[in-house]
Amino acid sequence: MTLTDENTADQRALNPAYAFGTRRFGAVNWLGLWTLYVKEVRRFMKVVFQTVIAPVISTLLFLIVFTQAFGGVRPDVNGVPFVEFLAPGLTMMAVLTNSFTNSGSSIMISKVQGSIVDVLMPPLSAAELAIGFIAGAATRGFLVGAVTAATCAGYMAVYGTPLEIANIWAILYYAAAAGVMFGAIGAIGGIWADKFDQMAAVTNFVITPLTFLSGTFYSVANLPEPFRTISHYNPVYYLIDGFRSGFTGVAEAPFALSIAISATLAFVFAFACYLLIRSGYKIMD
Repeated sequence: MTLTDENTADQRALNPAYAFGTRRFGAVNWLGLWTLYVKEVRRFMKVVFQTVIAPVISTLLFLIVFTQAFGGVRPDVNGVPFVEFLAPGLTMMAVLTNSFTNSGSSIMISKVQGSIVDVLMPPLSAAELAIGFIAGAATRGFLVGAVTAATCAGYMAVYGTPLEIANIWAILYYAAAAGVMFGAIGAIGGIWADKFDQMAAVTNFVITPLTFLSGTFYSVANLPEPFRTISHYNPVYYLIDGFRSGFTGVAEAPFALSIAISATLAFVFAFACYLLIRSGYKIMD
């Protein structure tokens, strides 16, 4: 084998873009994919008080402050008591932010520490890498959402307004769609960013405004124009509205439109994440 052949072999081993057609694992390296997924889950479970408990406490504080400060004077929202309207929105906000944070921080820390090569060298394709990162992020978002919902339900039971479930399938679907979408966005941000300041900028100027201006604390239907129309271009609005409808049975946006937008955007961002990993952009320099 010549030196050129050896260099080419090294490139094929390092670059997921070469993975198809050179491996002996079949169409999918299930063991490698599962290992990456478990690595991502164990990464955030090792600091569970920071990654799971802290977001739940923050969400509960939001719920307590808003209900104690405004719950007695706020009228029902779309026929739903304010605390029952607020809790699902806060829960979905926790799912979104934690899914984004998990994949973004995982890739960003790996790049800064130089350990990203440990993920790129195993025989994993770009698709498997993307799925592993996104699935790990969605798992954290789903776990935080489940614990948050249970905590909010306990608080609401004391408050005198039980948190009921109208459609469990809507709850599960929108939680999964949000986890995939923002897990992919987080992975894209982690690949693009060169330092933590850039990731913080994405969080502060993109993620936070999208979540806070999406109907989490209020009904978009009550906004004056043009803010009502502008809110309908916010994808988080459909995630929160659909997720909330799983608890309250009341939705502002048409159900079919909400599903179509959330599913399409989840696929688009996941595919964009795959393309970035396949190109080696900022992770194989």
